[in-house]
Amino acid sequence: MAIDTSKLTFEEALAQLEAIVNQLQSGEIKLEASMQAFQDGMELSKFCSQTLENAEETMTKLMTESDQLENFEAPVDKGDK
Repeated sequence: MAIDTSKLTFEEALAQLEAIVNQLQSGEIKLEASMQAFQDGMELSKFCSQTLENAEETMTKLMTESDQLENFEAPVDKGDK
């Protein structure tokens, strides 16, 4: 069974990945099936990781008044020194 991540949401992929991990940890899966499950798990893990990375990128940007994305920078404290 090959995983088609193009049709999955992050939450669906994570749920499938958790199910695969549980199945592999149970030890009640044949070698050939466990190899396929491992490959599917790696694809799901890669998809989840990339999705989180993209979300992090998006969250670190702000929209300017002209609808342009701008990197978010924390305000610098210019206290009296």
